Amino acid sequence: MNDQITLVECPRDAMQGWPHIIPTEKKIDYLNALLKVGFDVLDFGSYVSAKAIPQMADTAEVLKGLDWEKSRTKLLAIVANYRGAEEAAQQDAIRFLGFPFSVSETFQLRNTNKTIEGSFATVEEMLELCASRQKELVVYLSMAFGNPYGEPWNEEIVMEWAGALAKLGVKTLSIADTVGLATPEQVFSVTDYLIRELPQCTIGVHLHATAHGRKAKIDAALEAGCRRFDGALKGIGGCPMSGSELVGNMDMEKMILHLTARHLPIKIDPSALKEASLLADEIFV
Repeated sequence: MNDQITLVECPRDAMQGWPHIIPTEKKIDYLNALLKVGFDVLDFGSYVSAKAIPQMADTAEVLKGLDWEKSRTKLLAIVANYRGAEEAAQQDAIRFLGFPFSVSETFQLRNTNKTIEGSFATVEEMLELCASRQKELVVYLSMAFGNPYGEPWNEEIVMEWAGALAKLGVKTLSIADTVGLATPEQVFSVTDYLIRELPQCTIGVHLHATAHGRKAKIDAALEAGCRRFDGALKGIGGCPMSGSELVGNMDMEKMILHLTARHLPIKIDPSALKEASLLADEIFV
């Protein structure tokens, strides 16, 4: 098995629920610092309703200030509907569009104002758009490890929807622990199944965890064969649309240390990472 790790840094996830608006200039400086680190993918912003997520209202302006052509890092933007996907797909700088697809009807309605079935149709439309614009679609399979709303949930539901998305032509699925409910056993079970049953797809994990549960969840995903990991500096993040207390993203620096300790190949510039971390300390206060 190829042990090369793909690291997806998610400052957008960290910023979107931050309690005060971060000035556009500070976002640009921070993202440009992250572009120097050498992450494989940078989830930098989102083309969504400014009313719903005010922190992301300046994504188009932020993009204009990014030195993306000097970086090996590919940019990813989150979109919540076809209109947002069209806007993002027009940008040469953006390589990936990310769409949150939930196995929870409640969360899908909150997050994209569409039902699960309606969102499935949207994914099909986005795949056609991406093919015509030389973009790639990453589908985040949210609420993949549990449901806080009392709706039916089991691993079979997750696996059925993942299989249906793969059949549509989705090549990258990121399995999201949206509100931090996952146990290491669930992370292994779901990830192992999807990697075995969907060999045509890259299966990643977007895990949320406190410091206490971080290593066990990472190790469970690794044991299942996962090599694509999302995280965010300082472990900040969470979806404000979930209506739940936010559980932060995997702390990227701590995750890098853990993966390195396991002798897995990580392509990052340590000095650039330190500089970005210092900027994060100034922004997230």
